[in-house]
Amino acid sequence: MKDSPVIDNNDLASFGYRQELKRSMGSFSSFAAGFSYISILTGLFQMFYLGYGVAGPAFFWTWPCVLAGQLLVALCFAELASRFPLSGGVYQWAKFTGNPFLGWMTGWIYLACLIVTIAAVAMALQVSLPQISSSFQVIGTSNDPKSVAINAILLGSILVIISTIINARGIKLLALINNIGVFTELVGIILLIFLLFLHKVRSPVEAVVHIKNTGSGFKSFPDVTILMAAAALTASYVLYGFDTAGTLAEETHDPRKKAPRAILQALLAAGFAGLLVLLFALMAAPDLGMPELGNINGGLPMLVKSVLGETTGRIFLCNVIFAIIVCTLAVHSGSIRLMFAMGRDGCLPFSKSLSKVSSKTKTPVLATLLCGLGAIIILAMNLQFPKVFELVTSIAILWANLAYWIVVALQLKNRITSARNGVGTDARFHLGKWGFPVNILALIWSTFMVINVSWPRTATYGSEWYQQYAAWIYTVGLIGFGVFIYYYKSIKRQRMS
Repeated sequence: MKDSPVIDNNDLASFGYRQELKRSMGSFSSFAAGFSYISILTGLFQMFYLGYGVAGPAFFWTWPCVLAGQLLVALCFAELASRFPLSGGVYQWAKFTGNPFLGWMTGWIYLACLIVTIAAVAMALQVSLPQISSSFQVIGTSNDPKSVAINAILLGSILVIISTIINARGIKLLALINNIGVFTELVGIILLIFLLFLHKVRSPVEAVVHIKNTGSGFKSFPDVTILMAAAALTASYVLYGFDTAGTLAEETHDPRKKAPRAILQALLAAGFAGLLVLLFALMAAPDLGMPELGNINGGLPMLVKSVLGETTGRIFLCNVIFAIIVCTLAVHSGSIRLMFAMGRDGCLPFSKSLSKVSSKTKTPVLATLLCGLGAIIILAMNLQFPKVFELVTSIAILWANLAYWIVVALQLKNRITSARNGVGTDARFHLGKWGFPVNILALIWSTFMVINVSWPRTATYGSEWYQQYAAWIYTVGLIGFGVFIYYYKSIKRQRMS
């Protein structure tokens, strides 16, 4: 049956909402939303050095492990996206499978993650643009840390402003740019894989078996396990955000069918593409012992330029820039829909204004502006408090996985209750008899992710105790502030009623 806007609108009305956003996204646009958020050319080029610096070439094996674990979570999310095709994604899923408070807390944690992520992705321009041309180092020189910090804020802020304007113009323009960006990124990834394969100097086995030796060697299996857990942070920092297709459900035709498929397609496409880029990059590296590969100023960009040459390398960096732009747009759009959904339910201060949709663009304009402003404020922290900026952007990944953990845990509890009461699922995508084992494994995996990302490692967070435990301190503070806002709004609603 052909998709019907009337059917979609009636479906939305069954949840107590009316259609306000413009429903114009098809299958590819839905897929592109999730794929551009993950953005291999953004995340892998930016974070490669982290895993390589910890474990050397063997960190490759952490990528398929994290991909498999995240796929378990994505399968659970696909089922929820089919059951609850609503803007706000994880917020709505936690609310309907749990309760309003847990829904609020999930949405609050994830909203903080998204706004910080906008800033972090926009900051990636400083890593690539000056390598294309020194003219992009507008302020000072690349040898001066202060000038680099100010220039990063300038470039990042310009990108956030552009993203705010495009998002405010409506979903149609956003989807068009996103589609072009994802198509370009896919072509670039395929071409990059092909060229790296042509320049290979070692076999796949030789490329991925060596574990970095720190000098003392490894005396037992636990040593290697702990090392690989740390190396897995690279994949953990890249392979999330696939739920974006579910967040844009109210702007997608037939979302009960298309959103679940887009969630899985986005993760699998990005995951396998990243796997091949990693493998062929390691096969083509001139020398796997180069210390620059594990350095923030070297990493994958340096490897690609050394293999393909300066000119070809710069061309690929241009593709990376486009990927960063599209990734920023996708993260921004997800934060807007989440803020809109929470505002529509009266969960945030100034909820009425945040949930107001422009009659012309069909976009929540105030939410768009506030998400952009929040990202620029976080960017500005990099000037006076660069260590704080680095900490917050790292901790944002913890917040994403914590939100995922809450949703998966609530889904499992809901699944057990439904089975006990003999209630089935009305989802068009459902896991059937595999629901319980997949959900249980997804919860175990999410627990590992939360612990692993928040673990107080010196290499990740710093040497001081307040840096090492910053993830736990900031998270407790975020949750505490969220509890205060929730109960303040609840008391205010009771007084008004």
